[in-house]
Amino acid sequence: MPVKFIVSYISKLSKRERTIFYITAIVAGLVLLDRLILAPILSKIHELNETITLQEQAIEQSLLVVMQEDRVKEESKLYAPYLSKPEGEEKEVTAFLKEIENIAKQSSVYLVDIKPAGKDVDGVATRHYAKLNYEAQMEQVFNFFHSITSAGQLLKIESYDIRPKTEGGSIVTCSVSVSKTIIPE
Repeated sequence: MPVKFIVSYISKLSKRERTIFYITAIVAGLVLLDRLILAPILSKIHELNETITLQEQAIEQSLLVVMQEDRVKEESKLYAPYLSKPEGEEKEVTAFLKEIENIAKQSSVYLVDIKPAGKDVDGVATRHYAKLNYEAQMEQVFNFFHSITSAGQLLKIESYDIRPKTEGGSIVTCSVSVSKTIIPE
C-alpha cells in the first residue's frame, strides 16, 4: 500500500516537481549510502593503514638493531674487561681490598688502615665500598688517586680528606672512600 501511495503521489506532481523529487531522492540515497556503507569501510581502511604504518616503523627500528649487531658485539668486547664473573660476596670484597693494596704499593703510599665499608645494589650492578687511611707525600697521593681512577676496573674515589701529618712536614695523612662497581657477565 505505501508503494501505491508514493507512485500516485509522484504521478500527481508536475514535471518540474518530479525532477526535483528524483534529484532529492538520488541525493538522499547517496548520503545514506555514504553514511551507512562507505564511511565505516573508509574508517576501517584508515585504521588499518595507521596500524600498518606503526608496524612498519617498529620493523624498521628492529632492523636497525639487527643491522648493528656486529657493532654491538664489538662494543661488548670493549667493555668485557669491566664485567666480572659472579663470585661469592666475600671473594669479591677480598679481591677488591687486595687490588687497592696493590695499587697503594705501586704508588708508594703507606697504608695505615683498610676496611670494607658496605655495598650498594643498583639493578644489576653491585658497588662495594672501602675506607682506607694512609700516609704519603703529596706526589704519592696524586699518583695513588691517578692509579685508582685509571685502573682497568670500575674503581672510583667517592670522597677524600687530606691533612698534614705534622705542621710544616711534607707527609700528609689521607682518608679515602673508594668504590668498585661489579657488573656480572
